[in-house]
Amino acid sequence: MDINYTIFRRRIFAWYAKHSRLLPWRNNGTTIDPYRVWVSEIMLQQTTTKTVEGYFDRFVKRFPTIAELAAAPIDEVNRLWEGLGYYRRCIQMHRAAQEIVTRFGGVFPNCRDDVLSLPGIGRYTAGAILSIAFDQRQPILEANTIRLHARLLALRADPTQNAANALLWNFAEEILPQKNTGRFNQALMDIGNLICTCQEPQCLHCPVVQFCETAKLGLQWEIPYQKNKEKKEDRTEVALLVRKQGKILLVRYPEGVRWAGLWDFPRAETNAEQLNHITSDPKLRERLALITGRRLEPEILIETIKHSVTRFRITLLFFKGIDHGKISPSENTENTKPYEFRWVTPSELQHIPLNSTGRKLVQNINQETIW
Repeated sequence: MDINYTIFRRRIFAWYAKHSRLLPWRNNGTTIDPYRVWVSEIMLQQTTTKTVEGYFDRFVKRFPTIAELAAAPIDEVNRLWEGLGYYRRCIQMHRAAQEIVTRFGGVFPNCRDDVLSLPGIGRYTAGAILSIAFDQRQPILEANTIRLHARLLALRADPTQNAANALLWNFAEEILPQKNTGRFNQALMDIGNLICTCQEPQCLHCPVVQFCETAKLGLQWEIPYQKNKEKKEDRTEVALLVRKQGKILLVRYPEGVRWAGLWDFPRAETNAEQLNHITSDPKLRERLALITGRRLEPEILIETIKHSVTRFRITLLFFKGIDHGKISPSENTENTKPYEFRWVTPSELQHIPLNSTGRKLVQNINQETIW
């Protein structure tokens, strides 16, 4: 495409001067802190700006420096992240903070290779931090700029495919100014968020519409390419409220599984369809035993919650449960190690990071019913 980059950049900067979003991680005239930029970028991955704002403020108030984040127990860090989802981001950020303290003396590195070596940081996040915090000439490509650039180029191909993705990265780098790169990248993200939207692009208000090949062709609702959403699979899971001497049983999800690092009530899938079949389902009991190392039995249904996770549409049945003690080694037919577990009091429960449905169950159920 034929773009006069001088005019293109000038219009981007002029629009941003009038319409930039006021966000808590932006500098507002003060020195830009790479730590705050990093935290915001990790939180914003697959999460809306509106959702992130409240979490960001609480997070940096509790952990104002990299060193304080690195020194905090992971349960405390996860508790402040609770509800944001994609919890692996939080665990990786905590590990990266510890690496920054160990390898870089607690100072966020400004070398691209060093930044990319940190857990949870890929090409986009590295580019965002280095351009915004250090004004390095680094391109970015995330949901908003993918949509904006695909429309500017009239890219009909799937932007996640290698050739199309490489084209977008090359374009993102080509249009960068020599200085004020961070401001320019933030302007592009804001235009994508506020103007070049998915459903109702505001082309009449776009500062660079004259350069947009998609607008010229009238294909704003066809570009960028959208994959068909996968149909979610129905799934039934059972969670148990197991009490003993004023405490309840919780398990922590290990690495490599859904909700890694978070705590939850003992939970497993069931294929039984009727309630009386669920309470006597031997496969359910086997799965619960493998997770906890204990013989657990569902007894009385307390509540039902419906929710979705990735490709599953889940019906969660929350039962009062009975604990019949530890299983013997011979009963562990799959020779698997049970999840970490704890018996906790009601007051402790408020400070332990739970997954979203676990927290909802605690909040929704009458306390007398639980305790």
